[in-house]
Amino acid sequence: MFQKIKLTCLTFAVAALVVSCSSSKDVVYFQDTSQFETLVDDNTFSTKFKVDDLVSIYVSVLDPEASAPFNLYRGAQEGGIRPEQVDYLVDKNGEIDFPVIGKIKIAGLSPSEAQDLLKQKLADYLVNPIINIRIKNFTVTVLGLVNRPGTYPVNGEQITIMEALGYAGDINIKGRRDNVLVIRDFDGTKVYNRINLNEKDALKSPVYYLTQNDVVYVEPNKSAKTQSNLDQRASIAISIVSILITSTVVLLTRN
Repeated sequence: MFQKIKLTCLTFAVAALVVSCSSSKDVVYFQDTSQFETLVDDNTFSTKFKVDDLVSIYVSVLDPEASAPFNLYRGAQEGGIRPEQVDYLVDKNGEIDFPVIGKIKIAGLSPSEAQDLLKQKLADYLVNPIINIRIKNFTVTVLGLVNRPGTYPVNGEQITIMEALGYAGDINIKGRRDNVLVIRDFDGTKVYNRINLNEKDALKSPVYYLTQNDVVYVEPNKSAKTQSNLDQRASIAISIVSILITSTVVLLTRN
């Protein structure tokens, strides 16, 4: 009996060691980079406007009165309350309704391309206008085996998947780094991509740079799955033992 107990304990110890080793070797990012290796990021990604984007556009020239018709505000400046600038929603046709000019299609354009288009449209009204344009509702969502899952706002025009994971507190020790899923929406069409963050080629992935409303999902690795199975079996075993003890106590009490 004592030998059987020793053998069982040894089996569990070896299993725990195997689980530990399998998880630790998969937690290092960019494992195939060598010392002093220089990696040039030749990814030509640029953010493109999509349907349902909320866009902020501000037009300025030397004479503020000349550009005033192209900058809409809500609320009057009364009692020290500053009026709020009106943003533009990209409609289902990929267009925004811009003052004076009317409908302009910007879906599929980068911010710099949209700036150039607006400058062309405003050429008949303004001389050398300065146009600031940005996405107001740029967010990314990180789910799964990360330390702080959630939806995070992005300041700026670009964010990498590594930065998004940084917002989420990095991947948990039991999260899988070699098969991270990125769900991307293109005007109602969902596209699923996977990226291996253990390899340096991740820099070349089309989802290394995230777009607005991307969802990043980190699935559990083998260690987490094995632990889950062990926890389930342990729970079942405890339940069985509890039932047996209860039944035994009942029988002894009756006798």
